[in-house]
Amino acid sequence: MAQFVGERSFPLPVAAVAARLTDVGWLVGTLSDIQVTSAAPDRATWKMRPKLSFVTSHLDSTMERTTLEPAAVGFRVTTKAIGAASTVQIRLEFRAADGGTVVPWTGEIVEVTGLLKMVPKGLLQSTAEKVIDEVWAAVSAAMKG
Repeated sequence: MAQFVGERSFPLPVAAVAARLTDVGWLVGTLSDIQVTSAAPDRATWKMRPKLSFVTSHLDSTMERTTLEPAAVGFRVTTKAIGAASTVQIRLEFRAADGGTVVPWTGEIVEVTGLLKMVPKGLLQSTAEKVIDEVWAAVSAAMKG
């Protein structure tokens, strides 16, 4: 459906970056404007207000770690609202580089249902890109702290 690719760098050793970025509870804890309902290293749930103006109810989201390898991790994020749902798959890799860590990542919206099926692909993609940028900014700030 829609795919996203990028790379982030952190001035920390691979082990430190991987320890944080494989912990779902830690990742969700970096986000603002959400209400976390449960958080564990392999799964978290939260409620939030949507970034799409036509979805007026709150969104229920779940993030689950689906794979955990020495140098990579996979996640599935499902989001549900009244009349709409989406599923996103994410993969992060961890590579040593210049005394720090480079994290190549990919994300893919693999399913949308209900009202989201009627959203133009360009609008869905641009909204997702904005959310991705906000999440990486929050994660980067938390890594420094």
